[in-house]
Amino acid sequence: MSRPERRARLGGLLATLLVLTVPLIARAQAAPTVQTAKGQIVGQFREASDAVFLGIPFARPPVGDLRWRPPQPAEAKGRIDATASGPACLQSSFGWNAADAARSSEDCLYLDIATPDLNPQARRPVMVWIHGGANWAGSGAGTVSSSLSSKGVVVVSVQYRLGVFGFLSHPGLTAEGQGASGNYALMDLVAALKWVQANIAAFGGDPANVTLFGHSAGGQDVGLLMLSPMARGLYARGILQSGTPGFGFAPRTLAQNEAIGVDLARRIGAARGNAAKDAGLARLRQASGPALLKAARDLTAPIDDQGFIWTQAVVDGAVLPGAPDALMAQTHDLAPMIVGSNAREIALFGEDTRRARTWIDNQPAGVAGGLRKAYGLDRPAGAPADLAIRVATDRMFRCPGERVAAARTAAGAKVWRYELEVPAPGAALVGHGSELAYVFDAPSGPPLQAYWLNFARTGDPNGPGLPPWPAYGEGRNHLAFTATAPVTRQGLGQGACDSLLRP
Repeated sequence: MSRPERRARLGGLLATLLVLTVPLIARAQAAPTVQTAKGQIVGQFREASDAVFLGIPFARPPVGDLRWRPPQPAEAKGRIDATASGPACLQSSFGWNAADAARSSEDCLYLDIATPDLNPQARRPVMVWIHGGANWAGSGAGTVSSSLSSKGVVVVSVQYRLGVFGFLSHPGLTAEGQGASGNYALMDLVAALKWVQANIAAFGGDPANVTLFGHSAGGQDVGLLMLSPMARGLYARGILQSGTPGFGFAPRTLAQNEAIGVDLARRIGAARGNAAKDAGLARLRQASGPALLKAARDLTAPIDDQGFIWTQAVVDGAVLPGAPDALMAQTHDLAPMIVGSNAREIALFGEDTRRARTWIDNQPAGVAGGLRKAYGLDRPAGAPADLAIRVATDRMFRCPGERVAAARTAAGAKVWRYELEVPAPGAALVGHGSELAYVFDAPSGPPLQAYWLNFARTGDPNGPGLPPWPAYGEGRNHLAFTATAPVTRQGLGQGACDSLLRP
């Protein structure tokens, strides 16, 4: 080859390389941008090539006169810089949530999105995550950085008002709400789902194929949304991870929840006679967020463990028009569902075996007798050392999950049950939240992510290469995620649950 020919060949190669490189350079420089009716949303690409949009407002900040009001539509903006998650919703620190508490604010109604495809015609399945934290702590930040969206789904993480800001009732609020108050957090989630319906197609998602999924209080909130007439038509199916409507506690009435609001008004400085009047509500709205957090620390509810005060479902008459058990028996919304928990969850009663034993002894005679037998309390060895966590796992997680599965199956819905027996990577014991790593990051181990993705795509968790997962059905089937492989079993929680779920 002559020198001119070599030069020509080299020039051609350089030209080809330039043609291939320019789009990559342009992509590295151009941020992903989506146009919505409320403004242009500008995000960022991440290493996995997914587009990520953080801190998108889906409602106006619920501050000032909007505190304890239904969420209002977000204001239009010309351009939204969606490169950082919004603040966590206002909360106190309990140690585990210190980082969220430090960056928390009442201005917190934001959502994050990760998408593998910005083509509006892509119509990818959408998975909407609702975070846990007993409904008074935690945030949605960081969720969309998981590997889920790289598997072909659009992932959305939403936030909602927490604690007294999200679940308080008061006679003055009930008058404003024309006979209903409370459950503002669930209204926030409905507003977020409406935003998804209106906008997710521009992010490559399918608004007709939305899967709700959540952990702990987030799982409960998924279950409550699936019972609320306000959320009807905004989702296709739901996954309840270690959380069910009410966690097995009897629901609070509107009057009981109003009493908590009156107590809070008194603690914040309203005169005793005015605490239940408009003056008490005005005082609550004038108080600072930190002052309300401080005053709320000692609030009590008709529940035997006050640590779960904001996970006791409130029948407000609007968001929840009836008790969860009654709503589950209805047949007008039969969306498919996955519901499950872990073999060990969290302990009630401060992990005090004596208090757990006392709770069992105080149950009606037939229930108490069945529980004593189930936990081996009738044996000479006495109460097992882990009684408190066994009671809590059954009472708050395993048995309420059985109640939900049985009720929805009887109503005609398709339900899949599971129990995780494997600790999170690096942990010694399975516990509350052990499933999160296997759902979001899919390390070697139980294939929860694969089942979840199948469910999001088709409404059925089964798929090629996975052990079959039969629906709950009459056989009370569930899939046990063991250390070796998923195994189908029947009758989860028989014994304790048969006693606790006795009519």
